[in-house]
Amino acid sequence: MTPDGRLAAVRAAMADGEIDALVLRPSPDFRFLGGTGEDFLVVTAAAVAETADPARLVPPRARRVGVDPEMRVHELFGLSIEAEVVPATAVLAPLRLRKEPAEVEAIGRAAAAAEAVLAQVRELAWFGVTERAMAARLRGLLLESGCEAVLSLRVAAGEHTARPAHRPGERVINPGDALLVSVCGRWDGYCAEVARVFAVAEPPDDFEAMYSVVLAAHAAALASMREGATAAGVAATVRNVIDGSGYGRFAAAGAGRGVGLGHEEGPRLWPGEDAALAAGMTLCLEPAIYVPDLFGARVADVVVCTGTGPVALSGGPPALHVLDR
Repeated sequence: MTPDGRLAAVRAAMADGEIDALVLRPSPDFRFLGGTGEDFLVVTAAAVAETADPARLVPPRARRVGVDPEMRVHELFGLSIEAEVVPATAVLAPLRLRKEPAEVEAIGRAAAAAEAVLAQVRELAWFGVTERAMAARLRGLLLESGCEAVLSLRVAAGEHTARPAHRPGERVINPGDALLVSVCGRWDGYCAEVARVFAVAEPPDDFEAMYSVVLAAHAAALASMREGATAAGVAATVRNVIDGSGYGRFAAAGAGRGVGLGHEEGPRLWPGEDAALAAGMTLCLEPAIYVPDLFGARVADVVVCTGTGPVALSGGPPALHVLDR
């Protein structure tokens, strides 16, 4: 779709939702409509422009204005408009679900860059180093790769691998630890996350068996990601594999989410999500098992749905690699 065609689709959706203007701050929605600077982007039926004073461009008789979901409180108050303020998500999220070929290509480059950074994990010295220090090392590698923004970076060792929201700390990485490493960044405007699992010197007891279940769930989910399948159906595929292994009560709640200009987009691969997959949707597939106080495993890859089936844009999780230093 050309930029003019994209703008026409946005204006049609605005008309359907009786929204007289969109006000976007620098964000994925902002970039979707061609925003490039640090000001606001205002879209109306008659104009589209970047400005430091968005209220000036909102039509005086506007009744409903869609605002960026990332809008800050002081920015909202600064609009000083009398119109009803609603989230711009209702207009833009449906249009961003299916990526155009050029977008898929850009996401593929981002996924390859993320995976290339993780490939260097095997060459680093991990014994006796803290999670925080290794995270700093990986952040440097990400930036050296051309990454424009590091959106999340996780290094978790041992029992910390069982904490989904763990942030790298001062825990020292020792032989016998499970290790979970994930990177999520933005390259050329598009986001990708890849996560891999390792063992340090030797795997903990029962860890390889648990990791093999995550790999099986990943493979089953990937095979199920075809046009017409529902997001909830893919999540159920993951859950069925993990339930069948006996690890069901330790499974992560969801199995993935959309990625593109943002690192968390629709559709979500979660129970209850009835969105149907369609060609052009790009998702981060991320099945996981977390056994409290012992270990966890999460693998993440970027996948695009096509008319002939799913295509992984990153290489897919390998067999467990044991780090030897």
